[in-house]
Amino acid sequence: MGEFAIRMPDIGEGIAEAEVIEWLVDIGDDIATDAPLVEVMTDKARVQIPSPVAGKVLRLGGEPGESIAVGAELIRLTVAGSGNVSGEKKAKSKPADPTPEPEPERPAEDDVSKEITRRERAAHPVHTGRVLAAPAVRTRAREAGVDLASIPGSGPGSRVTQADLDDFLGSGSSAAEGVEEIPLTGVRRATARRMQDAWTRIPHITIVEEVDVTELQTLRTKLNERDSTKPRLTVLPFVVLALVRAIADHPEVNAHLDDEAEVVRRFAAVHVGIATQGPDGLRVPVIPEAQAQDLWQVAESLATVSEAARDGTATREQLTGSTITVTSLGKLGAMVTTPIINAPEVAIVGVNRMATKPMWDGSAFVPRTVMNVSCSFDHRVIDGWEAARFVARLKDLLETPGLLFVP
Repeated sequence: MGEFAIRMPDIGEGIAEAEVIEWLVDIGDDIATDAPLVEVMTDKARVQIPSPVAGKVLRLGGEPGESIAVGAELIRLTVAGSGNVSGEKKAKSKPADPTPEPEPERPAEDDVSKEITRRERAAHPVHTGRVLAAPAVRTRAREAGVDLASIPGSGPGSRVTQADLDDFLGSGSSAAEGVEEIPLTGVRRATARRMQDAWTRIPHITIVEEVDVTELQTLRTKLNERDSTKPRLTVLPFVVLALVRAIADHPEVNAHLDDEAEVVRRFAAVHVGIATQGPDGLRVPVIPEAQAQDLWQVAESLATVSEAARDGTATREQLTGSTITVTSLGKLGAMVTTPIINAPEVAIVGVNRMATKPMWDGSAFVPRTVMNVSCSFDHRVIDGWEAARFVARLKDLLETPGLLFVP
């Protein structure tokens, strides 16, 4: 028998690390070749990593929420044959959860000092990386809403024991006070990092314009009533079609900015990202080649990728490659938003909530359906004049939807 180390594979697109979302196996499990081992998250998508060999799980390389670098050991198996781990390295291997050695008896005064130290460290926890704890301790802490990093461990290697957890819960600490600490993991952590990077690095300019969509709504209703076999049309397919037409006149907004190379890359194809709220955070699935699709094809593509993003089945290909993004909160949206650019893109279009307002038609006030569009631009690439012209073109196309069907 030998040991076989499986390392984090190169998932592609310059990914340097991936976060463990969920282990699909446990220590001691017998697994077959190609059996899924773990689900990991990059800043693009969730990926399941299969086993290249059959064997028994000996050790897991990280806990859920931890990031593992490409090339680092992900999991180790016991396999038939010699495996791929040298004898020297094998000898140094340690079991995943060694049984804690019993602590030597200490004088009573030492116990008092230890308790004081424990409480001080609990008040000012020091995060030094992975917290050592047995699976039973982790499960109990998770159910109690306790962050193990805030508990000083008394076991070997500062391992957190059941007694440590008992002391923490009995001391009236944050969990007992109703304070829940929720670590940022998975999509939420990736989104947080991307948003912080985009907001601090990109000088945003946002233009908000009121759009009269009364005629668009009338057209949309008639088209839905006309043929129930075609995909149901919402406002977003019209927005995507208008976006494609506006980009034809203003190609500067359909681009990426490479900060390091100081190069702007304009794209002939329009790959529209659709910001979509999923159960675990925000995702941006992509409608590829939107310029080659008609209204109903866009509606079908939109429904397909959005559903995949919401239920967590979107592939990495469906979540990469956008050249410009559309974001909408639908009926829950506000009157005005200031969307953050999905870097390395240079523009994003925000669709806000519709409302009925009285508007002057030259002789009287009449009810009209209006909504605001909020468009943000990377001011390093898009000047205010160019941004305003693009938004004006978008407004014109949405207020006169018949233009969308004119070659």
